[in-house]
Amino acid sequence: MQQDQVLYEAGDALRHAYFPHDTVVSLVAMLKDGRTAEMAVYGREGALGLVSAVTAVQSFGRYIVQTTGTASRIELERLHEVIGQRPKVRQLVLRFTEAMMARVLQNVACNAVHSVEARACRWILSMHDRLDGDTMPLTHEFLADMLGVQRSTVSSITRAFQEAGLIKQGRGLITVTNRLGLEGASCECYGIVRRSFERLLPHTYRTGSTFDTRSQPRCS
Repeated sequence: MQQDQVLYEAGDALRHAYFPHDTVVSLVAMLKDGRTAEMAVYGREGALGLVSAVTAVQSFGRYIVQTTGTASRIELERLHEVIGQRPKVRQLVLRFTEAMMARVLQNVACNAVHSVEARACRWILSMHDRLDGDTMPLTHEFLADMLGVQRSTVSSITRAFQEAGLIKQGRGLITVTNRLGLEGASCECYGIVRRSFERLLPHTYRTGSTFDTRSQPRCS
């Protein structure tokens, strides 16, 4: 899959569930005034379209690929059959559904009460969890779309992060240089969501990730 590739537009019939290997896909709300905001994100911890396999089969928003990479896919009709026939697969689907619901609901609270700076930290950390290496393809425009803010706001935030030694910016790239610092600057929501995934789906996160599940990052 290629960066910026659109897998489904809002209202499209979902025909496949995708299991990302080394890519990340966002489900984005497309508003009438042209603005966008991320509703959910999918990486190697799960699958997009999987929840739809047990509910509706219509896209609620735009599924857009954030980073070039690979994924496996299966027809939803076939996946329905597998879920019905394999209790362990069905249990995994239910666990993933619970984890995704926890993430979406926590993000609702986060977007309502936490600063843009803290949410930007949470978003960068979430991307870092899903990709190998510390450098991520990420433009200011794309991050602004995901956070639902102006590009100028993102530019100011990432400049401050770079001056604080948390990240290093390049053309269309962000490199995490101080993950512990980002965790400290993030709100509590990152840790809550991560602990939920680790409880429901062990081994979700990459080896070598530094997050301490016992810690409580400060709320900004």
